[in-house]
Amino acid sequence: MGIISIENLDRLYWLGRYSERVYTSARLFATSFDRMIDMNLDDYAQFCALLDIPNIYRSREEFCGRYIVDEQDPNSIYSNLMRAYDNAVELRNEIGSEPITYIQLSVYDMKKSKLLSAPIVGLQKVIDNILAFWGIVDDMIESENVRNIIKTGKRIERLDLYGRLQVDRTSIAREVHRLAGRIQRTNLHYDREKIEELNRLVEEDEIDYDRIVELADGVRTD
Repeated sequence: MGIISIENLDRLYWLGRYSERVYTSARLFATSFDRMIDMNLDDYAQFCALLDIPNIYRSREEFCGRYIVDEQDPNSIYSNLMRAYDNAVELRNEIGSEPITYIQLSVYDMKKSKLLSAPIVGLQKVIDNILAFWGIVDDMIESENVRNIIKTGKRIERLDLYGRLQVDRTSIAREVHRLAGRIQRTNLHYDREKIEELNRLVEEDEIDYDRIVELADGVRTD
């Protein structure tokens, strides 16, 4: 596939981040939606706080509608999916047509969800298509560097989200170790000292989750 331009290195990285953001946000939303139905009508406020997005929603109903499919909401699942799609389309030479198809299918399913009285119904199809996209990345993309850059973006995004959500030590340590092993196999510039600090942090008695988020977002240096 030849030399990858700096612009497309960045697109590959953000394709990984945005696809992971869509996947995890959709899963988290489904869990929060269940809580709002069963117990806590205002759970969406905590959801926004955990993910550090502005709570611009006036009610549970508005949140459930806008957060999934509102293209004018920059933090919506739909908006992040379109960012993934925009990057994927520009990377046709690097990743091929088949991986893009699954991002396109996610967009199609998301647009169909806008027409439903309960947009959450379409989210499972989006989740399934993102999982299929990652599988095709492994199976169809010949360039190891391209695969590793996408997966590095994916791991950094997941680590960022796990830090914000303060997940259990085992899960967050696993993501740190996966990131450390993956990023060194790319030609991305990164801060090795931050990787070493991440490895130390997950071994401490009390994890500094804020520092985890800060380090994850600062690992890449170009």
